[in-house]
Amino acid sequence: MRALLVVNPAATTTSARTRDVLIHALASEMKLEAVTTEYRGHARDLGRRAAEAGNIDLVVALGGDGTVNEVVNGLLHEGPDPERLPGLAVVPGGSTNVFARALGLPNDAVEATGALLDALRERRTRTVSLGLASGAPGTEDEAVPERWFTFCAGLGFDASVIGRVEQQRERGKRSTHALYLRQVVRQFLGEPNRRHGTITLERPGAEPVEDLVLSIICNTSPWTYLGNRPVYASPEASFETALDVLGLRRLSTPAVARYGAQLLTSTPERGPRGKHAVSLHDLTDFTLHSKVPLPLQMDGDHLGLRTSVKFTGVRRALRVIV
Repeated sequence: MRALLVVNPAATTTSARTRDVLIHALASEMKLEAVTTEYRGHARDLGRRAAEAGNIDLVVALGGDGTVNEVVNGLLHEGPDPERLPGLAVVPGGSTNVFARALGLPNDAVEATGALLDALRERRTRTVSLGLASGAPGTEDEAVPERWFTFCAGLGFDASVIGRVEQQRERGKRSTHALYLRQVVRQFLGEPNRRHGTITLERPGAEPVEDLVLSIICNTSPWTYLGNRPVYASPEASFETALDVLGLRRLSTPAVARYGAQLLTSTPERGPRGKHAVSLHDLTDFTLHSKVPLPLQMDGDHLGLRTSVKFTGVRRALRVIV
Protein backbone atom coordinates (compact mmCIF):
# COMPACT_ATOMS: atom_id res chain seq x y z
CA MET A 1 0.00 0.00 0.00
CA ARG A 2 1.25 3.48 -0.92
CA ALA A 3 0.31 6.16 1.57
CA LEU A 4 0.85 9.88 2.08
CA LEU A 5 1.11 11.08 5.67
CA VAL A 6 0.24 14.76 6.11
CA VAL A 7 1.74 16.02 9.38
CA ASN A 8 0.75 19.28 11.04
CA PRO A 9 3.80 20.22 13.17
CA ALA A 10 1.65 22.65 15.16
CA ALA A 11 -0.74 19.90 16.33
CA THR A 12 -1.39 20.78 19.94
CA THR A 13 -1.37 17.33 21.56
CA THR A 14 1.60 15.64 19.87
CA SER A 15 5.33 16.28 20.34
CA ALA A 16 8.01 15.93 17.67
CA ARG A 17 9.17 12.70 19.34
CA THR A 18 5.65 11.27 19.36
CA ARG A 19 5.19 12.14 15.70
CA ASP A 20 8.47 10.38 14.84
CA VAL A 21 7.32 7.24 16.65
CA LEU A 22 3.98 7.30 14.80
CA ILE A 23 5.68 7.79 11.44
CA HIS A 24 7.96 4.79 12.03
CA ALA A 25 5.01 2.64 13.11
CA LEU A 26 3.04 3.50 9.97
CA ALA A 27 6.08 3.12 7.70
CA SER A 28 6.57 -0.43 8.97
CA GLU A 29 3.21 -1.42 7.44
CA MET A 30 3.15 0.51 4.16
CA LYS A 31 5.19 2.46 1.63
CA LEU A 32 4.91 5.83 3.32
CA GLU A 33 5.78 9.35 2.30
CA ALA A 34 5.55 11.81 5.21
CA VAL A 35 5.20 15.54 4.48
CA THR A 36 5.10 18.27 7.11
CA THR A 37 2.79 21.18 6.36
CA GLU A 38 4.48 24.56 6.01
CA TYR A 39 1.64 27.03 5.42
CA ARG A 40 -2.12 27.40 5.72
CA GLY A 41 -3.70 25.42 2.90
CA HIS A 42 -0.68 23.14 2.46
CA ALA A 43 -2.62 20.07 3.64
CA ARG A 44 -5.28 20.85 1.01
CA ASP A 45 -2.61 21.06 -1.70
CA LEU A 46 -1.13 17.73 -0.56
CA GLY A 47 -4.56 16.07 -0.58
CA ARG A 48 -5.18 17.32 -4.11
CA ARG A 49 -1.79 16.04 -5.23
CA ALA A 50 -2.59 12.60 -3.82
CA ALA A 51 -5.96 12.56 -5.59
CA GLU A 52 -4.38 13.50 -8.91
CA ALA A 53 -1.39 11.16 -8.65
CA GLY A 54 -3.40 8.01 -9.29
CA ASN A 55 -0.97 5.79 -7.37
CA ILE A 56 -1.75 6.76 -3.75
CA ASP A 57 -4.02 4.34 -1.88
CA LEU A 58 -4.33 6.20 1.40
CA VAL A 59 -3.89 9.69 2.87
CA VAL A 60 -3.30 9.88 6.62
CA ALA A 61 -3.95 13.22 8.34
CA LEU A 62 -1.97 13.69 11.56
CA GLY A 63 -3.38 16.81 13.16
CA GLY A 64 -6.59 18.40 14.34
CA ASP A 65 -9.92 18.97 12.64
CA GLY A 66 -8.50 21.85 10.58
CA THR A 67 -5.84 19.58 9.06
CA VAL A 68 -8.46 16.93 8.30
CA ASN A 69 -10.70 19.54 6.64
CA GLU A 70 -7.89 20.74 4.40
CA VAL A 71 -6.94 17.19 3.36
CA VAL A 72 -10.58 16.37 2.57
CA ASN A 73 -10.97 19.49 0.45
CA GLY A 74 -7.85 18.54 -1.47
CA LEU A 75 -8.99 14.96 -2.03
CA LEU A 76 -12.43 16.12 -3.23
CA HIS A 77 -11.20 19.00 -5.37
CA GLU A 78 -12.84 17.43 -8.42
CA GLY A 79 -15.79 16.02 -6.48
CA PRO A 80 -16.47 12.83 -4.50
CA ASP A 81 -15.54 9.43 -5.94
CA PRO A 82 -15.02 6.98 -3.07
CA GLU A 83 -14.17 4.04 -5.30
CA ARG A 84 -11.43 5.88 -7.21
CA LEU A 85 -9.96 8.37 -4.75
CA PRO A 86 -7.51 7.47 -1.96
CA GLY A 87 -9.03 6.54 1.34
CA LEU A 88 -8.64 8.81 4.37
CA ALA A 89 -7.27 7.89 7.78
CA VAL A 90 -7.01 10.22 10.76
CA VAL A 91 -4.52 10.30 13.64
CA PRO A 92 -5.91 12.92 16.06
CA GLY A 93 -3.46 15.59 17.16
CA GLY A 94 -5.65 18.63 17.83
CA SER A 95 -7.34 19.95 20.93
CA THR A 96 -10.82 18.50 20.20
CA ASN A 97 -10.64 16.06 17.22
CA VAL A 98 -14.40 15.89 16.66
CA PHE A 99 -14.26 14.07 13.32
CA ALA A 100 -11.93 11.32 14.56
CA ARG A 101 -13.89 10.79 17.76
CA ALA A 102 -17.22 10.77 15.90
CA LEU A 103 -15.79 7.92 13.81
CA GLY A 104 -15.13 6.03 17.04
CA LEU A 105 -11.34 6.46 17.07
CA PRO A 106 -9.39 6.89 20.32
CA ASN A 107 -8.55 10.50 21.13
CA ASP A 108 -4.93 9.56 21.87
CA ALA A 109 -2.61 9.69 18.85
CA VAL A 110 -0.67 6.54 19.77
CA GLU A 111 -3.81 4.50 20.47
CA ALA A 112 -5.42 5.83 17.28
CA THR A 113 -2.39 4.75 15.26
CA GLY A 114 -2.71 1.25 16.68
CA ALA A 115 -6.42 1.21 15.81
CA LEU A 116 -5.60 2.46 12.29
CA LEU A 117 -3.05 -0.32 11.73
CA ASP A 118 -5.59 -2.92 12.95
CA ALA A 119 -8.22 -1.47 10.58
CA LEU A 120 -5.82 -1.66 7.64
CA ARG A 121 -4.94 -5.27 8.38
CA GLU A 122 -8.63 -6.14 8.66
CA ARG A 123 -9.56 -3.93 5.66
CA ARG A 124 -12.19 -2.02 7.66
CA THR A 125 -13.59 0.98 5.79
CA ARG A 126 -16.63 3.21 6.02
CA THR A 127 -18.08 5.57 3.43
CA VAL A 128 -19.41 8.70 5.12
CA SER A 129 -21.49 11.70 4.16
CA LEU A 130 -20.04 15.21 3.97
CA GLY A 131 -21.39 18.73 3.84
CA LEU A 132 -20.68 21.19 1.04
CA ALA A 133 -21.02 24.97 1.38
CA SER A 134 -20.92 27.45 -1.49
CA GLY A 135 -21.98 30.96 -2.39
CA ALA A 136 -25.73 31.14 -3.01
CA PRO A 137 -26.60 31.82 -6.68
CA GLY A 138 -27.87 35.33 -7.38
CA THR A 139 -26.29 36.85 -4.24
CA GLU A 140 -23.20 38.92 -3.60
CA ASP A 141 -21.52 35.76 -2.26
CA GLU A 142 -22.20 33.78 -5.44
CA ALA A 143 -18.51 33.69 -6.43
CA VAL A 144 -17.27 32.36 -3.07
CA PRO A 145 -15.53 29.01 -3.72
CA GLU A 146 -17.27 25.90 -2.48
CA ARG A 147 -15.82 24.07 0.51
CA TRP A 148 -16.42 20.68 2.09
CA PHE A 149 -16.86 20.11 5.81
CA THR A 150 -16.73 16.87 7.75
CA PHE A 151 -18.73 17.37 10.95
CA CYS A 152 -20.19 20.87 11.34
CA ALA A 153 -20.63 24.40 10.06
CA GLY A 154 -22.26 27.49 11.50
CA LEU A 155 -23.38 30.96 10.49
CA GLY A 156 -23.67 33.56 13.23
CA PHE A 157 -23.02 33.21 16.94
CA ASP A 158 -20.87 30.05 17.07
CA ALA A 159 -18.74 31.26 14.16
CA SER A 160 -18.22 34.56 16.00
CA VAL A 161 -16.95 32.63 19.02
CA ILE A 162 -14.51 30.69 16.85
CA GLY A 163 -13.29 33.95 15.33
CA ARG A 164 -12.62 35.30 18.82
CA VAL A 165 -10.74 32.12 19.76
CA GLU A 166 -8.56 32.35 16.66
CA GLN A 167 -7.69 35.95 17.53
CA GLN A 168 -6.61 34.83 20.99
CA ARG A 169 -4.52 32.00 19.58
CA GLU A 170 -2.76 34.42 17.24
CA ARG A 171 -1.79 36.34 20.38
CA GLY A 172 -0.17 33.25 21.83
CA LYS A 173 -3.02 31.80 23.93
CA ARG A 174 -3.37 28.01 24.03
CA SER A 175 -6.50 26.42 22.59
CA THR A 176 -8.30 25.17 25.67
CA HIS A 177 -11.92 24.58 26.59
CA ALA A 178 -11.66 27.40 29.14
CA LEU A 179 -10.60 29.76 26.35
CA TYR A 180 -13.68 28.79 24.32
CA LEU A 181 -16.02 29.28 27.27
CA ARG A 182 -14.60 32.75 27.97
CA GLN A 183 -15.14 33.74 24.35
CA VAL A 184 -18.73 32.42 24.45
CA VAL A 185 -19.46 34.77 27.36
CA ARG A 186 -17.77 37.72 25.67
CA GLN A 187 -19.59 37.11 22.39
CA PHE A 188 -22.92 36.85 24.20
CA LEU A 189 -22.36 40.15 26.00
CA GLY A 190 -21.42 41.87 22.75
CA GLU A 191 -23.85 40.13 20.38
CA PRO A 192 -25.88 42.87 18.62
CA ASN A 193 -28.56 40.53 17.15
CA ARG A 194 -29.27 38.25 20.08
CA ARG A 195 -32.92 39.34 20.48
CA HIS A 196 -33.82 39.81 16.81
CA GLY A 197 -32.28 37.25 14.51
CA THR A 198 -31.17 38.16 10.98
CA ILE A 199 -30.96 34.67 9.44
CA THR A 200 -33.57 33.03 7.20
CA LEU A 201 -33.38 29.35 6.21
CA GLU A 202 -34.89 28.49 2.83
CA ARG A 203 -35.36 24.96 1.49
CA PRO A 204 -37.32 23.45 -1.40
CA GLY A 205 -40.93 22.63 -0.68
CA ALA A 206 -41.14 24.25 2.75
CA GLU A 207 -41.90 27.61 4.31
CA PRO A 208 -38.86 29.73 5.20
CA VAL A 209 -37.62 29.62 8.79
CA GLU A 210 -37.04 33.25 9.74
CA ASP A 211 -35.41 35.38 12.46
CA LEU A 212 -32.70 32.94 13.52
CA VAL A 213 -29.91 34.29 15.70
CA LEU A 214 -27.88 31.09 15.61
CA SER A 215 -27.65 28.33 13.02
CA ILE A 216 -25.59 25.18 13.59
CA ILE A 217 -25.28 22.66 10.76
CA CYS A 218 -24.33 19.13 11.78
CA ASN A 219 -23.10 16.27 9.60
CA THR A 220 -22.74 13.92 12.55
CA SER A 221 -23.38 13.64 16.24
CA PRO A 222 -22.04 14.74 18.68
CA TRP A 223 -21.59 18.33 17.56
CA THR A 224 -18.48 18.86 19.70
CA TYR A 225 -16.83 17.87 22.98
CA LEU A 226 -16.11 19.69 26.21
CA GLY A 227 -13.17 17.65 27.44
CA ASN A 228 -14.51 14.10 27.39
CA ARG A 229 -18.15 15.21 27.47
CA PRO A 230 -19.93 14.95 24.10
CA VAL A 231 -22.33 17.80 23.23
CA TYR A 232 -25.33 16.98 21.04
CA ALA A 233 -26.79 19.91 19.11
CA SER A 234 -28.59 17.61 16.63
CA PRO A 235 -28.71 14.10 18.11
CA GLU A 236 -30.19 12.54 14.95
CA ALA A 237 -27.35 13.69 12.71
CA SER A 238 -25.12 10.92 11.36
CA PHE A 239 -22.57 10.07 8.68
CA GLU A 240 -25.29 8.01 6.93
CA THR A 241 -27.73 10.90 6.34
CA ALA A 242 -27.55 14.41 4.91
CA LEU A 243 -27.38 17.54 7.13
CA ASP A 244 -29.18 18.51 10.33
CA VAL A 245 -29.77 22.07 11.52
CA LEU A 246 -30.27 23.55 14.96
CA GLY A 247 -31.54 27.14 14.85
CA LEU A 248 -32.32 29.46 17.75
CA ARG A 249 -34.53 32.53 17.37
CA ARG A 250 -33.51 34.20 20.61
CA LEU A 251 -30.39 34.50 22.76
CA SER A 252 -31.73 36.49 25.69
CA THR A 253 -30.18 35.76 29.07
CA PRO A 254 -32.96 33.31 30.09
CA ALA A 255 -32.82 31.61 26.67
CA VAL A 256 -29.04 31.22 26.80
CA ALA A 257 -29.25 29.79 30.31
CA ARG A 258 -31.95 27.31 29.21
CA TYR A 259 -30.37 26.20 25.93
CA GLY A 260 -26.86 26.20 27.40
CA ALA A 261 -28.02 23.85 30.16
CA GLN A 262 -29.76 21.66 27.58
CA LEU A 263 -26.58 21.42 25.52
CA LEU A 264 -24.47 20.55 28.55
CA THR A 265 -26.92 17.79 29.54
CA SER A 266 -27.71 16.67 26.00
CA THR A 267 -27.69 12.97 25.10
CA PRO A 268 -27.79 10.90 21.90
CA GLU A 269 -31.57 10.85 22.36
CA ARG A 270 -32.27 14.44 23.43
CA GLY A 271 -30.88 17.81 22.38
CA PRO A 272 -31.97 21.45 22.76
CA ARG A 273 -35.73 22.06 22.50
CA GLY A 274 -38.20 24.84 23.19
CA LYS A 275 -40.36 27.45 21.47
CA HIS A 276 -37.35 29.39 20.18
CA ALA A 277 -35.50 26.28 18.96
CA VAL A 278 -35.82 24.84 15.44
CA SER A 279 -34.49 21.34 14.69
CA LEU A 280 -34.41 20.01 11.12
CA HIS A 281 -33.19 16.55 10.09
CA ASP A 282 -31.63 15.06 6.95
CA LEU A 283 -31.64 18.12 4.68
CA THR A 284 -30.05 17.66 1.27
CA ASP A 285 -30.30 21.28 0.08
CA PHE A 286 -30.96 24.55 1.88
CA THR A 287 -29.73 28.14 1.95
CA LEU A 288 -29.08 30.52 4.81
CA HIS A 289 -29.58 34.24 4.11
CA SER A 290 -28.73 37.02 6.58
CA LYS A 291 -29.83 40.64 6.55
CA VAL A 292 -26.32 41.61 7.71
CA PRO A 293 -22.93 39.95 7.08
CA LEU A 294 -22.24 37.25 9.67
CA PRO A 295 -19.21 35.06 10.41
CA LEU A 296 -19.12 31.58 8.86
CA GLN A 297 -17.24 28.61 10.28
CA MET A 298 -16.66 25.10 9.02
CA ASP A 299 -15.09 22.32 11.08
CA GLY A 300 -14.00 24.94 13.60
CA ASP A 301 -12.26 27.20 11.06
CA HIS A 302 -13.38 30.84 10.81
CA LEU A 303 -13.93 31.74 7.13
CA GLY A 304 -14.92 35.40 7.26
CA LEU A 305 -18.24 37.15 6.76
CA ARG A 306 -21.10 35.95 4.54
CA THR A 307 -24.66 37.05 3.83
CA SER A 308 -25.83 33.95 1.92
CA VAL A 309 -24.57 30.37 1.99
CA LYS A 310 -25.92 27.36 0.12
CA PHE A 311 -25.52 24.02 1.89
CA THR A 312 -25.66 20.55 0.34
CA GLY A 313 -25.59 17.24 2.17
CA VAL A 314 -23.77 14.59 0.10
CA ARG A 315 -24.23 10.98 1.14
CA ARG A 316 -21.44 8.42 0.65
CA ALA A 317 -18.89 11.06 -0.28
CA LEU A 318 -15.64 9.81 1.31
CA ARG A 319 -14.10 6.47 2.17
CA VAL A 320 -12.41 6.41 5.59
CA ILE A 321 -10.38 3.76 7.40
CA VAL A 322 -11.93 2.87 10.74
